[in-house]
Amino acid sequence: MKKRIWSNSTLLLILILTGTLVVSIGIAFAADQERMQQQTQTQMQEQDRIYGSQLMTEQERIEHRARMRAATSAEEQEKIRSEHHERMKERAREQGITLPDDPPVRGMGGGMGRGGGMGPGGGMGRGGRNR
Repeated sequence: MKKRIWSNSTLLLILILTGTLVVSIGIAFAADQERMQQQTQTQMQEQDRIYGSQLMTEQERIEHRARMRAATSAEEQEKIRSEHHERMKERAREQGITLPDDPPVRGMGGGMGRGGGMGPGGGMGRGGRNR
């Protein structure tokens, strides 16, 4: 007969610890993915608030944000924003693209965002509009 190396209670403890480790890794992985999604969404929202961002490289957007953060007054930020606005209008003109005349509204709030409302179906109950 073979001699037993570990007792049943030791094996049970190892099994519980292994299960706990696997669950912890899964939770950490899920949290990391969620954080990455939120970071990507935040970057997209920041990009959308930069006038003409679709005409800029990622490096230009980074530099623009850095300049805005480094500004020491609201007046300096407004000057940077105005100069940037003019550069983007010129770049758009050179590329034959039309940008809105006014830069995006500053600050939070902005309404419903890209979704635009109720989603498919129009919110009129089952079956759509008054049948």
